[in-house]
Amino acid sequence: MIDQAIDTDGGGIMEPDASISIVREIMTDFADSTGLSSSKRPQRRYLWTDSFAVCNFLELFRQTHDENFRGLALRLVDQVHHTLGRHRRDDTRSGWISGLDADQGETHPTRGGLRIGKQLDERRRGEPLNERLEWDRDGQYYHYLTKWMHALNRVGVATADPAYLRWGMELAQTAHTRFTHTHPGDGRKRLYWKMSIDLGYPLVLAMGQHDPLDGLVTYSELQSAASREFAHSALPDLSSEISDMAVICGEENWTTNDTLGLGGLLIDAWRIAQLMTRGGFVDVGLFEAVLDAARLGLESFKADNPLKYRARQRLPFRELGLAIGLKGVGMMQGCIGKNPGSPDLERSLQRKVEALSGYLPLSNIIERFWLDNKNREAGNWGENREINMVMLATSLAPEGFLTV
Repeated sequence: MIDQAIDTDGGGIMEPDASISIVREIMTDFADSTGLSSSKRPQRRYLWTDSFAVCNFLELFRQTHDENFRGLALRLVDQVHHTLGRHRRDDTRSGWISGLDADQGETHPTRGGLRIGKQLDERRRGEPLNERLEWDRDGQYYHYLTKWMHALNRVGVATADPAYLRWGMELAQTAHTRFTHTHPGDGRKRLYWKMSIDLGYPLVLAMGQHDPLDGLVTYSELQSAASREFAHSALPDLSSEISDMAVICGEENWTTNDTLGLGGLLIDAWRIAQLMTRGGFVDVGLFEAVLDAARLGLESFKADNPLKYRARQRLPFRELGLAIGLKGVGMMQGCIGKNPGSPDLERSLQRKVEALSGYLPLSNIIERFWLDNKNREAGNWGENREINMVMLATSLAPEGFLTV
């Protein structure tokens, strides 16, 4: 049914009504297959996928006014907190991973962070690292937590309920406290990439290349929403965490040609642009550095041309991450002129965004490739089916995820 909506001439951009119809189909399937809308199926929660899914349901509600989609977004938040905010069923421990009692855990479900949702249990303290096996083991990823913070903020704004933003800000406080550490070699603050379920010890010491940037932008998003949307609510203050992360960001290089990483960089650039128009982000130099890094990454991506490979040699969700980021570039084109600043700065930023806009057709190419049933059947689609389908839906209707 998805393929029936595709323009078969090989070059056209899909009509909005066709896109939202496909998104509706994808997300309805996702809700049913993961136990969100059907009690007959076991609940399968995975934090990365569910973060995008929440935003997709909110976008479907915005475009269709169908209350069922709003209900699915709220139900998904509840399931994530009661599944990934609690210990695994095969763990000797039970209850909230924060250690809070039942009532306090309900009030503060993100205080202990949230599990990834991997099939295998975490590596125990002192157990040797198996790099291949570690990918399949549970724990907590910093970059997954920031995605959930963003999703909670989107729900809070959509429902005008500050509780969701509070949970996002409490998650930010916990993640920042536990993941940041001082490197013994150079004395600089860093972030662990992966930590144990109870945040008691690191599982992967290295820092994700864009984790500090993602953290800074997400903390700033939450802080801005608190002052703009819920000024009269008693919400946490993330000023200290924002300052901390700004220092970590000051010495990092953002350039990458990794497909998913490049998409994340473009997403962060668009989020910064939105925040700057509201006074929620003031580091113009960092914004310029992100735009420059994205341009270099796209130049390298184009030169390597990984889209030339057959479907079985490609990872859909990584390419779709880039497609989503490129959608943000399209939105950024009409936003730069709204930033306060000198005319020379505005022209400089506009030129940088225009340089990125030349790569916008890549987004449509990626979408069309994975909308083609032949490519999905021939490739790796089924191996990460839920992540792939949800990120395809986000690319087709990106506003729900890309808006801050």
